[in-house]
Amino acid sequence: MQATKEINRIESLDVLRGFALLGILLLNILGFGLVSAALLDPGIYLSPLRGIDYTVWAFVELSSEGAMRTLFSILFGAGVVLFVTGSTAKSGWLHYRRNFWLLVFGLINIYIFLWPGDILVTYALASFVLWFIRNWKARNLLILATFLILIGSLQNFFLKSSLEIARDAAEEVKISITKGEEVSEETATWAQVWIEYENGYQTERDNIPNEINKKTSSYASAYEYNLKIANETIYFLIPFFLFLDALMMMVVGMALFKLGILDGGREIGFYIKMMCIGFLIGLSINAYEVLLITISNMGIIETNPYLRFTYHFGRLFIALGYLGLIIVLIKLRKFSSLRFRLACVGRMALTNYLMHSVIALFIFSGAGLGLLGKFSWSQLYLVVVLIWALQLYISPLWLKYFYFGPIEWLWRLLTYLEIPKMVR
Repeated sequence: MQATKEINRIESLDVLRGFALLGILLLNILGFGLVSAALLDPGIYLSPLRGIDYTVWAFVELSSEGAMRTLFSILFGAGVVLFVTGSTAKSGWLHYRRNFWLLVFGLINIYIFLWPGDILVTYALASFVLWFIRNWKARNLLILATFLILIGSLQNFFLKSSLEIARDAAEEVKISITKGEEVSEETATWAQVWIEYENGYQTERDNIPNEINKKTSSYASAYEYNLKIANETIYFLIPFFLFLDALMMMVVGMALFKLGILDGGREIGFYIKMMCIGFLIGLSINAYEVLLITISNMGIIETNPYLRFTYHFGRLFIALGYLGLIIVLIKLRKFSSLRFRLACVGRMALTNYLMHSVIALFIFSGAGLGLLGKFSWSQLYLVVVLIWALQLYISPLWLKYFYFGPIEWLWRLLTYLEIPKMVR
């Protein structure tokens, strides 16, 4: 198996992938270093408009929440197009075998590295669908992407609306009981929905000491505790939320690649407009969401991104803003050293992504230092900076001597059933 000729690599895809890979850690670090409840209930740690933790939270919500995952999904969709179409198109058998092994890597990440927030399983499953639309024209792909984004947004809207009805019903029941009035069966049923939803959050809060103890005592106890959460990810979160979340943006990526946008094929003015429009719309939407969360005093309905109608639009436009910005910098030949390092991180994206989980396993779980819950919201970002520095340093160093990252090499071996040339 011949190594991919580096002269034929598309710089923009590698740089964007490296940027997105590092950016994903801005959100994943919260799942690594904080208790599980904090992801959807940040009020455990934060007080609105108070302190550095709130400031950091608001900045990440504005600039990155969902956007980095979106950019990564867009690039994955483009990668599928590269792999299965054109003069070097690979067969369907290779496509499915490649993504079967991606699925295996993801399951290892979830169950062995104890990271239930893994995206590889979702990506592998979504890629099975992408094969059937690989030859679609860009226009049709954009229509499909628009439809999927609307479906996801409407799902969020109806979920939130239902919970708001349930919350109001619960309040009505309280008032009626106080006044000694009867409550209709329908109102009581809706109220029960809210009580169960609220109790679920309270149960997670009450379970925090037990979670910290289990996750930090030993690898065995952390594995046992993670097992239930991992199964919920596989059997609930992925089929009902994450699959659509990834698929919609992968289809966007397929369309953008076919339009010659992702490889930097348009004029620089096009990317400047994309950057400006993307950030203007995306930041406006995200600022609106941050405002609602703050006004609600970190209310549990507002803090869940999958209860926001605007969520998918905000993350998409922010991702497009970053896409435009990075390609503008490439065209202007700015920050060449940083671009080179980001490209190396991107070429080793699978290795670096799994490395995040392994490092976090060592730092936060009972398999290593057991520091789960020891850092504040803002302090966790010191860990992020250290991991960024490490990967920006070792990725170019590794690729100086080897053609592939170690997991990329293994992935190619399992895909093609031939030993790729590794050492330069």
